[in-house]
Amino acid sequence: MIPFNAPCVYGGEEDCIKRAIKARKFSGDGEYNKKCEKILETITGSKKVLMTSSCTHALELSALAIGIKPGDEVIMPSYTFTSTANAFVLRGAKIIFVDIRPDTMNIDENKIERAITKKTKAIVPVHYAGVSCEMDKIMKIAKKYKLRVIEDAAQALTSTYKGKHLGAIGDIGTISFHETKNIQCGEGGAILINDPDLIEKIEIYREKGTDRSKFFRGEVDKYGWVDQGSSYLLSELAAAFLYPQLKAVKKITSARAVAWKKYYKLLKPLERGGLIDLPTLPAHCVVNYHNFYIKLKNINERSELIKYLKNKGVYAVFHYIPLHSSPAGKKFGKFVGKDVFTTKESERILRLPLFYGLGNKQIEKVTKEVKSFFRWLQ
Repeated sequence: MIPFNAPCVYGGEEDCIKRAIKARKFSGDGEYNKKCEKILETITGSKKVLMTSSCTHALELSALAIGIKPGDEVIMPSYTFTSTANAFVLRGAKIIFVDIRPDTMNIDENKIERAITKKTKAIVPVHYAGVSCEMDKIMKIAKKYKLRVIEDAAQALTSTYKGKHLGAIGDIGTISFHETKNIQCGEGGAILINDPDLIEKIEIYREKGTDRSKFFRGEVDKYGWVDQGSSYLLSELAAAFLYPQLKAVKKITSARAVAWKKYYKLLKPLERGGLIDLPTLPAHCVVNYHNFYIKLKNINERSELIKYLKNKGVYAVFHYIPLHSSPAGKKFGKFVGKDVFTTKESERILRLPLFYGLGNKQIEKVTKEVKSFFRWLQ
């Protein structure tokens, strides 16, 4: 069976964990946390990076930092994971869903402005599959209406938009190191703080509402409870596991690029024949090859292909069910404008196996079976 995902293990993780154990430092903000933060600041150019226990928690910190309150509205695509919405629902916000673009599966930047009301507080672009949203237009709209921009860059580490790293363009960015991501530590994340005025706030919220970070920097002689907050720190053992992968992120990304491009080349004849659609990569974007997907005719054809591939020893999966169609989506949000592409495109998409270490023979096996499926249909 060719799995859909195999969590990345690059090499050196065990040695780093052993060193962390020997140092007798297990909670957050230890040596490896600091090393990971410095690498991420160097990669992204963000003013301040703090490790978090998950991207979900990084999003929750973002909602706290920009002062989301009950009654506020937050605009985002419906085609995303629940964490994108939950982070703001937890603060009492109403989620305003708008349609996506069929080419990138990202929020349609031309549908955002008409969804803005006096209650709108923020826009949350989600960079699906590591492909950037049209950030120039989004930032222009945010500036016009004085809105905050929180980038959900969970899948987008090292991806760029017109030379700018995703997560470092808006006020805040969030990244995931879940085991399904390009580099991983099981559960983990990071918050990228691009507005200097938010740094101290986020440090406090992240440290259980205390000014403990200032204490460790020697800025205060003791620390105490100064605001609301929770525990959002990444375990030092998780950071130690992540560190070797962060150092090797270029090599890991390059390996994924080779696999992605091989899929594209081998499946291109099916697209030319009108049987599938392949991913679109805008010329002004550099991607990290987070996933490879194809689009089928409809949900029925997709379901048949999933079953067919499983019987042939290939595990392929679809992705999000649009949030606005879920019970919680209906309770906590609403879709503004027409759902032209969100549901339609989400029902067509099928993700093929892609992970660090995926071999040429495995890719050839997957593509061979996809092609044989269409011969079987005929």
